Amino acid sequence: MNSYIQKLIQQGENLHLDFKFQVNDSQKIAKTLVAFANTEGGKLLIGVKDNGVIAGVRTDEEYYMIEAASYLHCKPEIDFAYRTWNIEGKKILEIDVPKVTAKPVYAKNEESKWLVYVRVKDQNILASPILIKYWEKENSQKGVLIKFSDKEKILLEFLKNNPFITLKKFCRIARISKFRAEKIIVNLLVSDVLEIMMNEKMMWFRLKDPQDYLDEKGERL
Repeated sequence: MNSYIQKLIQQGENLHLDFKFQVNDSQKIAKTLVAFANTEGGKLLIGVKDNGVIAGVRTDEEYYMIEAASYLHCKPEIDFAYRTWNIEGKKILEIDVPKVTAKPVYAKNEESKWLVYVRVKDQNILASPILIKYWEKENSQKGVLIKFSDKEKILLEFLKNNPFITLKKFCRIARISKFRAEKIIVNLLVSDVLEIMMNEKMMWFRLKDPQDYLDEKGERL
């Protein structure tokens, strides 16, 4: 077996790697392309089962499915690269999806709705509205001027004594609406005060560099 492909398969599916036995629906595969593009980029190995067994593909047909997914069901279109490998007489299609700089990239679902996905471990999950707002604001040419009101101070004071906070928790301790809490957090994300963390079930926020946020006495906010 080709050592390069063997090493990839031995990794198993992860943040940067996904196996597909076959691709027979360009709309469904668009979700994986978008999730990789919106996260850190990644590879698809087509013709490989979830357990790592090589099944092989009809290369041309699978490639055209990926091409259709990118062109018809991704917005903007994803410019992927590909290679074919012959392993023990079976063909594998390797698809390289780059990380995009201007996020988000959208995928069209079965109801023709444009949705945003991200890659978390070996799963493609829907991006939260706050993440999409952050990306959209980050892409805009306007700067962000932050006025540290009582609500921002409540947030930073909480993070002085706690490693992270969720949106729901911030709404509760600051006694503000979800809409206002999202706006405050997005501004702090764009300004590099906060950073986003997530897993398959939840999203949370923490100070990007706690040492940077001190009050006039040299104490952390």
